[in-house]
Amino acid sequence: MQTSGYTAAIAEPQLTARRIFSLIAPELDLVEAEFEKQARSNIQVISYIGDYLRASGGKRVRPALTLLSTYAVGGDASLPNAVRMATVMEFLHTATLVHDDIIDNAEMRRNRASINSRFGNQTAVLMGDWLYMSAFETSLRERSLPVLDILTTVTRKMTEGELLQLTLIGRADVTEEQYFDILRRKTAYLFSACCEIGAILGGAGEAERLALRDYGLQLGMAFQLIDDLLDFTTPDDSLGKASGVDLLEGKVTLPLIYLLEEEPRMKPEVQGVMREGGYAATPRAVFLRAAEQNGALDRARSRAAGFAEAASRSLDALKPSSYKDALRSIPAFILERET
Repeated sequence: MQTSGYTAAIAEPQLTARRIFSLIAPELDLVEAEFEKQARSNIQVISYIGDYLRASGGKRVRPALTLLSTYAVGGDASLPNAVRMATVMEFLHTATLVHDDIIDNAEMRRNRASINSRFGNQTAVLMGDWLYMSAFETSLRERSLPVLDILTTVTRKMTEGELLQLTLIGRADVTEEQYFDILRRKTAYLFSACCEIGAILGGAGEAERLALRDYGLQLGMAFQLIDDLLDFTTPDDSLGKASGVDLLEGKVTLPLIYLLEEEPRMKPEVQGVMREGGYAATPRAVFLRAAEQNGALDRARSRAAGFAEAASRSLDALKPSSYKDALRSIPAFILERET
């Protein structure tokens, strides 16, 4: 694995992604089977779209965090309740993707046609709602008020994040504080919920539960920030979706926020891209070159590294184990996506 300057502070040695996921490979197979089971319905279109979503794959990062957190506090993530809840977290994530793609008019997701472009917005809205309700129906079977409280809170925060982002669409004056507020609500709180629920299922004490909650929050911030950096810097469609689309959709992310702080004269160009929905007048390369030259990219990468390092430090409260090592390796793995 390549080592970059801004991953150096993360603990060594690092486990590879393959090694991390191999620790819980049997449990992730159970999650896939549970996903298929929970997505079944006597309504044919629901079953068909459920299979389409499951076949679309994804990294299953959120179920993996739930399972690893359960094991890291001494629990058994192979038990049915842990597998069910790991699947619930993937259902919630999938529901947000379905709704996000509708809002963004996205045509592709994970190298396949998005649900809205394949089946239409009306069907996609209802399918996203069905996924949310199915996730909560499954959660109710656990008869755990703490788990339900976390899930209802994170669902509300994700919705708030989407609404906040909508109020800022098309604006070039987005602040760093506003950007991070949206990141926390739309992404980081779900990461945090995955880890905290995993800790609860594993019978963790309060110190371990809070440590994993904070770990997930910091990790989620790093994850989404790197995602935004990739959208800004990747020159092709290797992300499984079109790159450079954040700005086309009217979203100003951290690299551009920092760029405009140093180069306010470029604000008309940014506004022009958002208004026209294309880079004909100002190519993406112009923004990328300026962000590299004035340090905006380095500043954004540094913030991502700071969140990753904070996530790693949060794990100090956990007892040594291979699962703790895996969790500690994930922040560096996330940072390496951008290098």
